[in-house]
Amino acid sequence: MKTILDPCCGSRMFWFDPVNPHAVFGDVRSESIVVTDRSHVQDGTRALTIEPDTLMDFRALPHPDGSFKLVVFDPPHLVRAGPRSWLAAKYGKLGPDWREDIRRGFSECFRVLEDHGVLIFKWNETQIKVGEILALTDRTALFGHKSGKRARTGSAL
Repeated sequence: MKTILDPCCGSRMFWFDPVNPHAVFGDVRSESIVVTDRSHVQDGTRALTIEPDTLMDFRALPHPDGSFKLVVFDPPHLVRAGPRSWLAAKYGKLGPDWREDIRRGFSECFRVLEDHGVLIFKWNETQIKVGEILALTDRTALFGHKSGKRARTGSAL
């Protein structure tokens, strides 16, 4: 039985075990991307594979209420990134209605979480502060990571 949901798994870089048998890995996209640039990569190319178990949109999850003990919510965090940039490919990019998208994402993640389940929320506040994001849910964060000026990733909820 699958007890964990990751509805925006991307390339599963968040996971130490990216093939965990207890998890349902979902994403709105399924693709392999090769970017050619003048980066620090030796041959000038970088590859990324996004291969979810199930195609899904975190704003409208295809699961019944209370389906999971643990939900990992790591949505796209960029609003400014070039359409063909490596960052947009790797992390995804939020649209113009990102506040409503994140609000709906929180709502859906909590909906599919069983009573007394746990939601792990991950955010990088390079472009949008975590406080702006947490204001989009009526739930109160229990803990998080206060990021400094250099390490801008934090977790909460």
